[in-house]
Amino acid sequence: MSKAAGGAPRLLHCHSTFSAGGKEVRCARLMNAWGPRLHHTIVSAEPASMAAAALIGPDVAVEYPSGFPSLKGTPTPGRLAGLARAMQGYDLICTYNWGAMDAVMAHRLFARAFGLPPLVHHEDGFNEDEAVHLKPSRNLYRRAGLGTAARVIVPSTGLERIAREVWHQPAARVTRIANGIDTAAFAAPPDPAMLPLAKPPGTRWIGTLAGLRAVKRLPNLVEACAALPPDWHLVICGEGPERAAILDAAHAHGMAERLHLPGNVDPARVVGLFDIFALSSASEQFPLSVVEAMAAGLPVAAPAVGDIATIVDDANRAYITPPADTPALAAAIATLAADSDLRARLGAANQTRARTEFDIAAMLARYEAAYAGAMGREF
Repeated sequence: MSKAAGGAPRLLHCHSTFSAGGKEVRCARLMNAWGPRLHHTIVSAEPASMAAAALIGPDVAVEYPSGFPSLKGTPTPGRLAGLARAMQGYDLICTYNWGAMDAVMAHRLFARAFGLPPLVHHEDGFNEDEAVHLKPSRNLYRRAGLGTAARVIVPSTGLERIAREVWHQPAARVTRIANGIDTAAFAAPPDPAMLPLAKPPGTRWIGTLAGLRAVKRLPNLVEACAALPPDWHLVICGEGPERAAILDAAHAHGMAERLHLPGNVDPARVVGLFDIFALSSASEQFPLSVVEAMAAGLPVAAPAVGDIATIVDDANRAYITPPADTPALAAAIATLAADSDLRARLGAANQTRARTEFDIAAMLARYEAAYAGAMGREF
């Protein structure tokens, strides 16, 4: 898919993973919107996790170098210097989450010596190991590493507070940009052919989009749906290491015949097949999946983590439950499942809010301004 980009600015993206999760989907959508105006190089701390590459359009100049130094390892001076050398020759370095923090530290230590370009760091949330409490050692490492960052971009108010108060980043360096989507694409009719399973007449779906990771607490979502009537099924779209644990939970709760794991999907062509959208995560910040569900006209049941309670329409907030409270989440889902008129009202209200507040145009303009400002040039 790589194309010559002529004089287009060259961006290096250092990702914790490039699986098809929220930050990766957002990155791919931004790249598609900018098209050939930029040239992109993508590396991942998890080289086998590159599913989001399939979302990048054919007119985007992008490459995936095989010889780039690993983003993981002991942060010795020699290893960090090697990372810094590999970051030469670009116009902007974009780093994402804790898994790319060694690249941030390499920039901090060697930017002047190697003439490195400006760096913009993106933080979108935390894995299971920091879902409840941030690790002090990581806070110190972030605080030190981010000293030469031109910008720290976060999507949520919670992360904005952490960046300023815990990582001690100056207010002028921290930029909050709410995640946005192409709301019109999600309002279009879904395509049943995009799933490897059919939705029989009379069947209703609780659906979610999530990486199958421990922090998403998907076995809890299985438990929360177990008491629903037999015409309600649970569809979990995504891939990841927790697949076996989710299947085990389905067997334990009598959900084996009503659980479907179709893998990664194109959200815009699938979400509209759901009747209710649900999350069970221990940690979120500004999940794209919630906005996608809203744009498709769905009600949302989810724990009150990150900014979820402020993302959904006011009328939907009664179904945003206390964190880590599976019975409360089950009750919210059951109430929505029992009332089709309620689902329709909440879905319509959420769709209006998504169109008004979270369309991709505003997000795109803010990212372009942040990147152009960091580079000191328009694109």
